Amino acid sequence: MTDTQNRTVFRTCPLCEATCGLEISVNPQEQVVRIRGDRDDVFSHGFICPKGSTLKQLHEDPDRLRKPLVKRDGKHVEVSWEEAWQVVNDGLMGVIERHGRGALSAYLGNPNAHNLGPQLFSAVMLRSMGSRNVFSASTVDQVPKHVAGGLMFGTPQSIPVPDVDHTDYLMMLGANPYASNGSLCTSPDFPGRIQAIRARGGKVVVVDPRRTKTAEESDEWISIRPGTDGLFLAAMVNVMFAENLVSIEPRIASLLNGVDELRDAVAAFTPAAVQDVTGVSAETTARLARELCGAPTAAVYGRIGVNTVEFGTTNAWLIDAINVLTGNIDSRGGAMFTTPGTGSSTTRGAAGKGKGFAMGRGHSRVSNKPEVLGEYPVAVLAEEITTPGENQVRALITVAGNPVLSTPHSNQLDAALAELEFMVSIDIYLNETTRHADVILPPPSALEKDHYDVGLYIYAVRNIANYSVPVLQKDDASPEEHEILLKLAGILQGLGPDNDPLALEEQTIYAMVTGAVSNSGSNIHGRDADEILNMLSAGGRRGTARNLDFALQTGPYGAAFGANPGGLSLDVLLANPHGVDLGALEPKMPEMLRTPSGRIELSPEVFINDLKRLKESMNGVDLDQMLLVGRRDLKSNNSWMHNIKVLTKGSLSCTAHIHPNDAARIGAVTGTALRIASRVGEVQVPAEVTDSVRPGVVSLPHGWGHSVPGTKMSVAGEKAGVNSNILTDDQVLDPLSGNAVLSAIPVTVEVVGA
Repeated sequence: MTDTQNRTVFRTCPLCEATCGLEISVNPQEQVVRIRGDRDDVFSHGFICPKGSTLKQLHEDPDRLRKPLVKRDGKHVEVSWEEAWQVVNDGLMGVIERHGRGALSAYLGNPNAHNLGPQLFSAVMLRSMGSRNVFSASTVDQVPKHVAGGLMFGTPQSIPVPDVDHTDYLMMLGANPYASNGSLCTSPDFPGRIQAIRARGGKVVVVDPRRTKTAEESDEWISIRPGTDGLFLAAMVNVMFAENLVSIEPRIASLLNGVDELRDAVAAFTPAAVQDVTGVSAETTARLARELCGAPTAAVYGRIGVNTVEFGTTNAWLIDAINVLTGNIDSRGGAMFTTPGTGSSTTRGAAGKGKGFAMGRGHSRVSNKPEVLGEYPVAVLAEEITTPGENQVRALITVAGNPVLSTPHSNQLDAALAELEFMVSIDIYLNETTRHADVILPPPSALEKDHYDVGLYIYAVRNIANYSVPVLQKDDASPEEHEILLKLAGILQGLGPDNDPLALEEQTIYAMVTGAVSNSGSNIHGRDADEILNMLSAGGRRGTARNLDFALQTGPYGAAFGANPGGLSLDVLLANPHGVDLGALEPKMPEMLRTPSGRIELSPEVFINDLKRLKESMNGVDLDQMLLVGRRDLKSNNSWMHNIKVLTKGSLSCTAHIHPNDAARIGAVTGTALRIASRVGEVQVPAEVTDSVRPGVVSLPHGWGHSVPGTKMSVAGEKAGVNSNILTDDQVLDPLSGNAVLSAIPVTVEVVGA
């Protein structure tokens, strides 16, 4: 069959943060026959990684759930949607009647950031729950960035991204975009953009305990001891002040609070004072500080490796403090802010000033951990389930998550989930977490859903808008993903298993429209709400498409329902299947600030105080202590990508990387079985001896451990690996944000049987 007999559909890949465009060929039998990069995509220009071409295999995976499962006599069996909803209603209402709404909880996993339905409708379900017990993958790896951005610039979405397309000097800490394609930095073909920096005469520096693929392709690799990035960053700030290198752009200087406070706070962090602990020489630290300040433009970018440690939030703050001090915040080639098509908290409300960022509006019941971004640290979920008392968690709703593999002290959480009275999961797999669920509700496959990256475009290195229609038609008997969330919301509101999700959807869009027309800051302020609703629903448009159209039309570039002809709308995106390029990042200050002062808060008190804890961390450091760090492979994205055979073949493996010096000390060679133990657990895993990790470091990949009975992931089970989060400690958190500590874990490493 020739391509001329096939139809071609363009869509954005939903499998990581890069948002690459795909060109998908579908034959007359409605089967995907080819997936390749969309060469005309306005953002990715044909770039594709190994994952993007596997959407066909993911769709056709026989283990992917097509019908709801209900647990009977300890085993999951397929049932009708009607029966599943009845079980969900009885289970949730039973827990509410026995224990109250405080016994309900929810966990949202990483895939929610890549799916339009949850992005637009999960909040309705969470509000309907009527409980503060909300947890998500955000407190596994990213909330430090939100807290730092919130306190400095006013909102948790105020996270600057490196302007990689224009910078002359890029320093990356704990980031490996050759494997991850970028994180909280949406950037298709990040490797190509790195190569372009070097090709135009710029410099790329990678600070990491591992010589990653990104480090190998950079100009310089700085081998740092895990968990000491804060000391290294503070020492660079020290040099900038001590040598009068600080050069703040006048426009930014006029908006800046806290320069003197920061100068005083870093006085003790000289490069010489920290070099023994960080493993980075004083000369190197000082030189890098001078290079950053001397470059025509420069950007510092830190991610997972510097966020998942005990000083993760302070690290995030110091990185952006350096971007300010070097004159590179909100400036071409530096660290800049996106203006997304659907808007964000930096584009709404009065420009230049706001309520600011607050946290701690509630505290977890058992260990009194503060709320951040409306949720509690997922590390406390197990104790909330197992500790008796008022509002003890007795029911859990999970949406596209696998916390048994992805969160700290996994064995403890695994055991806790077994104690729940009721659990319901929205998921495409019967995995290590959902095997505990009484009901599993499967959403359509990625190819059966429309797509727009509401969340990821907020952190893109270019302003982009791209909408994807479904590639394949879903089974009419199965609900859309947003309908599952709304139906669940209706049940939580007491409307019963037969509630109509469309009715709740209509209430939701009506509230959005009436709120906008009454908001003086909206581009449809004063308009007739019914007129807007009629225009939104023209042609029968509803669901995710209708809500997205509203967000686009009322966003920064919006058509405003005719008031701004030529502005952005869903119809414009439908007419441009390769996306719409909204332009390079532009300076946004002071308009994007939402701090109460209307100024950049360079030295929030919480961070200045935490520098004291950072300094004290140097006392009594055992330089001989082995430390565990994670790693990621280009072909892997958390646990759910391990059930695709084409991605698990060949080099993808779960081994412990260990330096030759450490291997020789314990008598190990590649293939030797190692026992790695921490305070909370131990695993056995084959060694892989390599000088790509610094001495004293052992590295395990995350997302493995597929040997658990009761799952249905046959491909993953063939190459099970071990779960690195058996070793991570639920009692060790970043105190400023509650983020899990998944890196720099103290461990012992020995040969099995030694």
